[in-house]
Amino acid sequence: MNKPVTNLAPPEVGATLQRLRLARGLTLEDLSRIAGVSKSMLSQIEREKANPTIAITWRLANALGVQIGELLSAEVRAVETIRVMDAHETPTLPGAHAGYALRILGPMDLAGKYEWYELTLAPGGELASQAHDPGTIEHLTVVTGAVEVEVGAEKRKIKHGGTARYPADQNHTIRNLAKTEAKALMVVVHR
Repeated sequence: MNKPVTNLAPPEVGATLQRLRLARGLTLEDLSRIAGVSKSMLSQIEREKANPTIAITWRLANALGVQIGELLSAEVRAVETIRVMDAHETPTLPGAHAGYALRILGPMDLAGKYEWYELTLAPGGELASQAHDPGTIEHLTVVTGAVEVEVGAEKRKIKHGGTARYPADQNHTIRNLAKTEAKALMVVVHR
């Protein structure tokens, strides 16, 4: 007969979260933006003042590029030489209301410097962005379909295989005007 385990303390998610966040060079604000969890909630979790729900833990694990079990473990894992992320581990910013999905392909420790994404636009879908920090540039390569990029008053169509480079420090929109889905790879360079 198995003996019941007693005196088990819950995992110290806050300490692990802080260690993983700092190892990636992320501020609370960076992680808040990437994971979609408020900065105040992150601060409370890191100080062990609040326990995250399973949904928040899942979002944080995805944002940090780790398995949910790693976030719940106090054990420090060795750094892998080759880190492979399965498709379900890649964080995605759903914009279903606007007809887009934005998969975050770049590592979180480069967020705010270099970011790269896979953008999927449904027919008629668009990704409208406010101006980023001064000097920010986006590079958009269309993988399937065609899109229209609008920056300020200028609009340009980019066909399959084409690349557009444009200032992202002003309002800009990427649209799919076609009747079929479009996919593009986007790199954002912050200066």
